[in-house]
Order: sequence, then structure tokens, then C-alpha cells
Amino acid sequence: MRTSMRDPLLDHPELSARYFYPWPNRFEGPFFVEGDGFRLGCRYLKISDDLPTIIHFHGNGESVADYLGGFEQAVCALGANLLLAEYRGYGMSSGTPVLAAMLDDVPLIVAASGVPPERIIFFGRSLGSLYALHGAALYPQAAGLIVESGLADPLERILVRVEPHQVGATPEELLATVDRCLNQRGKIAAFSGQVLVMHTRDDDLVSVDHAERLFVWANPPKRLLIFELGDHNTILTANHDAYFSAVGALIGQVAGTSQ
Repeated sequence: MRTSMRDPLLDHPELSARYFYPWPNRFEGPFFVEGDGFRLGCRYLKISDDLPTIIHFHGNGESVADYLGGFEQAVCALGANLLLAEYRGYGMSSGTPVLAAMLDDVPLIVAASGVPPERIIFFGRSLGSLYALHGAALYPQAAGLIVESGLADPLERILVRVEPHQVGATPEELLATVDRCLNQRGKIAAFSGQVLVMHTRDDDLVSVDHAERLFVWANPPKRLLIFELGDHNTILTANHDAYFSAVGALIGQVAGTSQ
């Protein structure tokens, strides 16, 4: 039985209030994943049992609804099913977003997908990299991992929002709890599937060295793709064709076909 990742420092109301930007955002055909006292309003576009399934965790200032239409159609055209995961309190989900406890939602989403881990590709953008890498660590036999504009050092972003004393901790205590719950190096190093790390050189929120560190820590087979165009919030639009070409290549490797 897995140990809960809940933590009184990372799930402190002050950090949650400053870190997350949830808002209600409705859409047709939600795929609800039931938790203990909450439900996650995800979206599941399943084309075929024979295809790998991407579980996608979006960024902080986004919701599942932002990925409906063009993104999901592009991914499915590349030969994958797509489960757009939602966070507590975002979109059509109930509950309140909390940094560490939401790590426990990853196995709930995997179980609800009905897909064996060997056929899953975890995909995390920005904040979502925390949950995608947690999935990769929980299921090291998963087929693939895609990290877009992801975090190598979560503590860096946490300290932008709060000072340790505001969550009742010393700097050393906060560092220790981040290392316990959000150790990106340990999590990506535990993964053995295909890895793709994408970032823009001019990311204005999460510097490109985060991608470089994640790539170094990852096991082969792995690929690092640094885009010269775009920034943190325009990486996809500024590099549309190359972005989906890279995603398609990983899907093809997972599926055993060339893309």
C-alpha cells in the first residue's frame, strides 16, 4: 500500500492560496475520477485499446478546457489516446488544490484510465511536471515521459510564493519536505521508459537550466529539445510543428512504429 504524500507544509493553506490559480471552467463530456471527498473533472478521448495512452497534466494557470479541440485532436492523430488530468478545484473538479496531497491523485487517475502502466505516457507541463514525474516514479515500467517547461527544483518556485515562516517552517524543514515529496531528480532517475524534455531557451518563468538538469538526471533513451522560439506560455504556438513532431516521435517509439 502506497504511503500518502500529504504534507502539512506543502499543503499549508497559505501556500495553496498563493501558489494555485483555480477557476471553474465547464465543458461537455467530462470524465470524472472519484477521490475521497472530491472528484476530478478530467477528459478522456479514447480511440483504441491498441494505442498508448497519454495522461497529460497541465500548467498552473490553465485547465483541461484549454486543451480541448486542437491539442487533443493533434495528439490523437499521432496515434495515442489522451486523458487530460484535472487538479482539485480547477475546471469541473471539486475540492481545494494542495501541492503534496494532489500527488495522491495520480494513481487514482491511472486506475480510472483502465490502461496498464506499460501503455501509459505521462506528460507534464510546468506545474504538471511535478505530477507527471510522480507518475513516472510510481510506475517506472510506464512507456514514456514527456516534460514540457518543467521544474527541476520545485523549491525555487515555492519560495517565489512564500517564505518558510509563512507555512510554519524553518528553511531547513521546508527543504527537507520538498526533498521528500517533490524530489524531481530521484523521480526521473527511477524511470526507465522513453523520455522527452522540451523547453524554450527564453523561458521567462522557469529557466532552461531546469530542462538541462532533468535531461542529465534521466535514463536513456532520452531526448532534450530546446526551442529557440517562444517563451513559457508560447512554447506550443511558437513551435507547433516541431513540438508535435517530437511528441509523435516518442509515441512512435513507444508503439514500435516510426512516425
